Amino acid sequence: MNTKTLIEVAYATPQKQLILECEVESDTTARDAVRQSGIDKHFPQINLEKCDIGVFGRAVADDYELTDGDRIEIYRPLIADPKEIRRQRAAQGLKMKKGGGAINQD
Repeated sequence: MNTKTLIEVAYATPQKQLILECEVESDTTARDAVRQSGIDKHFPQINLEKCDIGVFGRAVADDYELTDGDRIEIYRPLIADPKEIRRQRAAQGLKMKKGGGAINQD
């Protein structure tokens, strides 16, 4: 007998954030829960088969077995590689300050 597990599925864009509460079978995987959540009706741009997913900020495999209360997060692709941005600023002699801005070292 399968029992139910209560989870959340979350996705955010700069304009909108949505967290859906879902009840799934206890043996449901993270990827299956994302598919079942219906979040793609709110964000049709999400590719449910290829998007990166995680639980509470940690990347997980598609077959991750959910536990009650898990929040599955769907991650958007990065616009820029943070390491590359730091390299470019270092090459220009700029130092990072808190909040992502740069200050000149001169």
